[in-house]
Amino acid sequence: MKLQTLAAAVLVAFAGTALAQSTPAPAQAPAKGTIKADREAVKADKEALKTDKTKLKADRTAGDKAAMEADKSKMKADHEKLKTDKEKTKADVQAAKAARAAKKGEAKPDQK
Repeated sequence: MKLQTLAAAVLVAFAGTALAQSTPAPAQAPAKGTIKADREAVKADKEALKTDKTKLKADRTAGDKAAMEADKSKMKADHEKLKTDKEKTKADVQAAKAARAAKKGEAKPDQK
């Protein structure tokens, strides 16, 4: 009899931890100012890309092929950085919206 009770208790304990792991965590908003900083990084990346284009044009008119290749590779790197920063900004905005919606959903039942 005691063995069955012990087995049932162990089964309930494992089932509880399995359920706790399978439930999704509530959405967490990014830290305050993160989205603004992300947007500033995107602006800076756009400016860097603009500067790179200007340098490339100047090197093209000067006929400096080595500098042109260096400028092209820098432009590619800056373009990739801009792309990743845009994706990060988008993800942070979506996380903030989800956290706001979750918070709003939690607040509604408390108000009634």
